[in-house]
Amino acid sequence: MSTTPSPYRGFRFPAAIINEAVWLYHGFSLSLREVELMLAARGIEVSYETIREWRLRFGREFANALKRRRPQPGDKWFLDEVFIRIRGKQHYLWRAIDQNGMVLDILVQSRRNTKAAKRFFRKLLKGVRYAPRVLVTDKLKSYAAAKTDLKLGGEHRQSRYLNNAGEVSHQPTRRRERHMKRFKSARHAQQFLSTNSPIHNHFQLRRHLISATEYRAARARAFTTWREATGLARTA
Repeated sequence: MSTTPSPYRGFRFPAAIINEAVWLYHGFSLSLREVELMLAARGIEVSYETIREWRLRFGREFANALKRRRPQPGDKWFLDEVFIRIRGKQHYLWRAIDQNGMVLDILVQSRRNTKAAKRFFRKLLKGVRYAPRVLVTDKLKSYAAAKTDLKLGGEHRQSRYLNNAGEVSHQPTRRRERHMKRFKSARHAQQFLSTNSPIHNHFQLRRHLISATEYRAARARAFTTWREATGLARTA
């Protein structure tokens, strides 16, 4: 009888400490050195370079596991793009969220024309696998052109103010960008944000919209799902 080898095999630290470090780094706007200091305060001596390796080794795997376990996204999507400057060159971060604030997908591109919009639509639809009932964007004409070319149905609302939810969803990225002193390359931004967004988004429970009892229950479910996604539920 064959068994799946543990992904933590060969590591000096147990799975709980590795997962704690990855959660701290992606759940909050912390640097690697700040995570190192927080672990040191708990008596865990580990260098920030080791934490970096843990993030690269396990972060993407955890993010994918959370995406597989997330509830069905809503049918009303908010799309928005924001510029980010990488090595002096302007790029655009495309992001889509549903009406509950769940991040559906992101894509870093150097353009924001119709071709770029179609590329983002294809990536988004491939991951979610269904078309939205309502699509909310700003007045960028590339969205309408791409929607027409891809023959997507549903209502398309274009307004400067209706898309506030999409614009607000960029705030965690802006905080991260400042903390990391900007991204090193477009590839680095895509790799980091595609990992950071699912993990950070998983613990954002919209506290102002639910009661204290509902919030405690939602928080408990969030950590239970996290333990299942990271394998701690099986190793406990």
